Amino acid sequence: MSKLILLLGSNLGVRNRILEKAINAINESIGFIDKTSSLYQTEPWGFDSKDLFLNQVVSVETTLNPMEVLVKVQEIENRLGRVRTANRYSSRTIDIDILFYDNLTVDMKELQIPHPRLHERRFTLIPLLEVVGGFFHPVLNQRIDVLAENCSDKSRVELLA
Repeated sequence: MSKLILLLGSNLGVRNRILEKAINAINESIGFIDKTSSLYQTEPWGFDSKDLFLNQVVSVETTLNPMEVLVKVQEIENRLGRVRTANRYSSRTIDIDILFYDNLTVDMKELQIPHPRLHERRFTLIPLLEVVGGFFHPVLNQRIDVLAENCSDKSRVELLA
């Protein structure tokens, strides 16, 4: 059994309902979700939009390998209305990023683990703190709480009650 950490995000549609559907689909097709962060409302990162994101981090126990996880994640995104555009950063119904898979490092064109920009993004680090704050980033060799403290991103990340 492997530990998988995913970031979910949505800024189109009924965002909280889309995240619920994504969580249900992850439980059904990827593995058992053993921990979830709170929901956070966040500003778009890398592009301008009036539509704020809802973000959440989930921890999953899985028997799938990283490439199998990627295929399942993309199937879930497609099922929930994700439209891929030429622009990497754009509004979307659902985005599911693979942040960590155990302490594994993967560097392929279609998949990079750990996520290569997670340490630059408050919308990733803040919910990640709730789930695995003391975890060591296997490439940067720093704990998540230290990465969050030193992150230069100042975008708004608002905890939803």
